[in-house]
Amino acid sequence: MAEAADFPGTSPSPARRWLRRTAALLVGTPLLAGLLQAPVGPVAHASGPGAKAAAAASRVKADATGSRTVDVSLDALTPTTPGEDDTLTVSGTVTNNGKQTVTAAQVGLRIGSPLGSRSEIDSAAKRTGFQPGSDGSEVGGEYVEKIAKLAPGVRQDFSISVPVKALSLSTSGVYQLGVTLTGQSAAQPYPQVLGIERTFLPWQPDAADTKTKTTYLWPLTTATHLTARTGSDEQQTPVFKNDDLADELAPGGRLEQLLSLGSRLDVTWVIDPDLLASVEALTKNYRVENPDGETTRAGKQQSVAGQWLNDLQSAVKDKKVVALPFADPDLASLAHTGKAVSGSLGHLKEATEAGYKAVTTILQVTPSTDFAWPADGAIDPSVVDVATSAGAHTVIARSDSLRETNGLQYSPSAARPIGGGTTAVVADARLSTAFQGDMTGAESSTLAVQEFLAQSLMINLQDPDRQRSIVVAPQRMPTASQAQTMGKALSALEDGKWSQPQELTAAAKAKPDPQATTRVPSAAAYPAALRKQELPRQAFEKIQNTKNSLERFQVILTAKDRVVTPFGRAIDREMATSWRGHPREGKSYRQSVWAYLQELTKQVSLVQRSDAKLSGRSATIPVSVQNNLVQGVDHLVLRLSSNNPTRLKIGDGQFEEKQIKIAGGHSQSVKFTTTANANGPVPVYAQLYTEDGEPYGEAVRFDVNVTEVTLTVMLVIAGGLLLLVLAGFRMYTQRKRAARKRAQEGPDEGPEQGSQDGPDHGPEGESGGDPGTDDPEHPSDPTPDTAPESTDPSDTGERVDR
Repeated sequence: MAEAADFPGTSPSPARRWLRRTAALLVGTPLLAGLLQAPVGPVAHASGPGAKAAAAASRVKADATGSRTVDVSLDALTPTTPGEDDTLTVSGTVTNNGKQTVTAAQVGLRIGSPLGSRSEIDSAAKRTGFQPGSDGSEVGGEYVEKIAKLAPGVRQDFSISVPVKALSLSTSGVYQLGVTLTGQSAAQPYPQVLGIERTFLPWQPDAADTKTKTTYLWPLTTATHLTARTGSDEQQTPVFKNDDLADELAPGGRLEQLLSLGSRLDVTWVIDPDLLASVEALTKNYRVENPDGETTRAGKQQSVAGQWLNDLQSAVKDKKVVALPFADPDLASLAHTGKAVSGSLGHLKEATEAGYKAVTTILQVTPSTDFAWPADGAIDPSVVDVATSAGAHTVIARSDSLRETNGLQYSPSAARPIGGGTTAVVADARLSTAFQGDMTGAESSTLAVQEFLAQSLMINLQDPDRQRSIVVAPQRMPTASQAQTMGKALSALEDGKWSQPQELTAAAKAKPDPQATTRVPSAAAYPAALRKQELPRQAFEKIQNTKNSLERFQVILTAKDRVVTPFGRAIDREMATSWRGHPREGKSYRQSVWAYLQELTKQVSLVQRSDAKLSGRSATIPVSVQNNLVQGVDHLVLRLSSNNPTRLKIGDGQFEEKQIKIAGGHSQSVKFTTTANANGPVPVYAQLYTEDGEPYGEAVRFDVNVTEVTLTVMLVIAGGLLLLVLAGFRMYTQRKRAARKRAQEGPDEGPEQGSQDGPDHGPEGESGGDPGTDDPEHPSDPTPDTAPESTDPSDTGERVDR
């Protein structure tokens, strides 16, 4: 039987309508399923905090459909750890990244099943795109926000509030919380999930029977700001590289935020004493170095610096404070490259002692110096050896360095005995790195907080009957936004029902888990990326050269502390961990310290002089020494030596030495006796030495030319001597006659009035004498000591400006 044709204006038969609907359903069903389950790009939540912002920045607009068409941003979630009677509020924005308008849309919440492990949290955080079997069902009902139309490129805010009881949460656990936008477009005119963002909802309705003890390190460190230079005034006005530290202390600055937040939390303060010394220097007059090397008077932040120190003193009162070695030296660099340079390890002990003194003096607390903290908690045997060489018995490591190898199904306590009486406190890597990304965006901060809390709760749920001590060691130098996010997460953790705070010293003394790894990884396992950031050997050689030069210089100073203290602390700063990632700046700083020390040592020097001429067998030769320092110098020896002692003797032989002591801003001329045995020039060298025989500064060379004694000169000298003899004989005979005359006149007669002889001058009372016994000076010899020169102190250094 032939099929009846469809004619315009007539309706199809019921059989044909049924066939068409069936065919459409068969074709549309797999297509819809494919759209719902299509793979998507990294839009929802890449691994690591802050990765969402990076993924969004690199997203390319396309006609794509599915769960990456709309970007869902989750900017706030409160409360972070809700209770049974709370109302959960989720807010954020949705942005249409497609080229077609989305219609009939709604934003809703989806609760997945409880996650079973920390690795499942990691996987969920990395997953992108909507997955119906994993992302749960929408809460729906009245707890959605309708959006009638969302045009391409348009962003719209949303906020959804749901009573926690409506979420149907069952047992305690970590639940995946998804925020989705469901809608349709002209190309796909049926409801579908066009965008999703995931986070985590920690659910602990009642307090846990056994709580995890959590130690959170709160680091106060900064980059190097102070130079080795100081003013020549009595207070030694400090000189800063820049005014950046003042900005960090100002309201809203990084250090101001860290102090403000940390003072409200139960944390263990980990402080670089160099920061305290630098802030204290800001409380007084200080100067800032200009690019041209000159300095500018500053001091605009004195009150801010003083207030910050006062607030810190209040915050750490009765709290545990860990003092790092001064300037937080790079322990791994010392172990891997510095140890090969003789004397480098000695700097660590000096820095530890200086750090303890600074914290004790400035904060008025007794800090612990028993903890060593290598960069990123990465250790190997050499790092451990160096870290403990200055007296520390505990090394702060991290679990991505000291990895578990025994297949534990839970996170063990932090304390581990690693041999030699040393304890490793192993910080949890996931918790410690939770806030290392860009936390300036609301979404990045919110996701980081929720993931941190989820991981913390999961630790407690791994083995709820086993109490453990967990340590969190965040990045050394958090930004202001990172500090704010850390504070928010830690506040929520302290308000939670599964964790309790604990000090670092208590965590280090906690009973170790017998199944936890205690074997320190080998040197080959040390992360290559971290090794590339280490200070090179040349850096430690430069540091040691500076140290050796400083030791030679200080020997001659009468006020050693004016130079030894600022340069000693500058040497500590040359090894700072903060130079990682900034090799050029670190090299420049080391060079500046060396150059300034050389500049100071040259302020004590010999004055260049011209060649000398001697017209006799013996004479004195003056040599001048100039001290342009503001302090006096002592314990110096000036040696003048002849290159040919058979022709020209200095003193009794080849050379003569004399002690030198010169007040600040003065010069001194020292005279040496010379004896010539032959005519002609003889090279002479003047050299300063320290009392232990080390040369100081450059030698000065000049020639001493002994001129010939002519016959005419000899005749003149002989004639002069003859006249002296005759004059003496005449005086002698005159006195003899006068004596005989007085004897003839008798004893009653007094002396003749108006005698030409004057007072009686016998041979013993004669003035003058043999001219050959004088020690004539060279006609050009200056006076032995010059008058004091300008002693007005320089405002930029230890030297005197002339």
